[in-house]
Amino acid sequence: MALRIFETDPDARPEDNFSDDTVGRFHGGKQVDNLPVALAEWRVTTGDPEVASAVAQLMGGTPVETESTSENFIEILTEREKVLVVLSGADAISSDLKLWNGSALIHHCDGVEFLSPEEDKGKPCRCPALMEDRKAAHKAKRGPGPSISVMFRLAEDYDLGLFRLQTGSWKLAEVLHQVENALDKIGGEVLCSLELEHVEYTTKKGRDVSYRKPVIRVLKSWNDAVTEPAH
Repeated sequence: MALRIFETDPDARPEDNFSDDTVGRFHGGKQVDNLPVALAEWRVTTGDPEVASAVAQLMGGTPVETESTSENFIEILTEREKVLVVLSGADAISSDLKLWNGSALIHHCDGVEFLSPEEDKGKPCRCPALMEDRKAAHKAKRGPGPSISVMFRLAEDYDLGLFRLQTGSWKLAEVLHQVENALDKIGGEVLCSLELEHVEYTTKKGRDVSYRKPVIRVLKSWNDAVTEPAH
């Protein structure tokens, strides 16, 4: 029987650290003075010096040991905003909506129904119907936001191991069904481009907006990619 110590003190539950069989994680930003900062190139973290060295050789940057208590305490600020990756298929992507209060998960749904806790699973989550209202509720910390996980291998070093991208990007969430459909259409392992795309525009009120968003571009079957003659 599992421990139930967090039922009476949910705020004491530590946040999931995604400890799994991955060798590292990709990030589109980092914390500086406890504030999130977006990056123009991918940041990769790992706990394996050999993986860190291989990533730096492929993507540029220098492995640096940080003071992080995470198992992925080695950081590489790469020189790449795009990297070719291999996804096993649509099953390499998982997504849901979550709202955290510190380390406590207080709302977990798929946008229509609760996914947890067990006693609420399947019940209507009563999130706003419109996308803009969902975003506004999340920004005000009154509603959940995207929690998207993407598992992949590096096309340039397939045997290095599995990496994970964990993102809360609404922009990616809006097109995730298109990515999954494209992966399903090809079937099997698929070569993709994982990018931090630069977006710039001016609002109707004359305000300049600039940001980076994670993008997954589905390219072709991995089997076709590895059997094509080199150019």
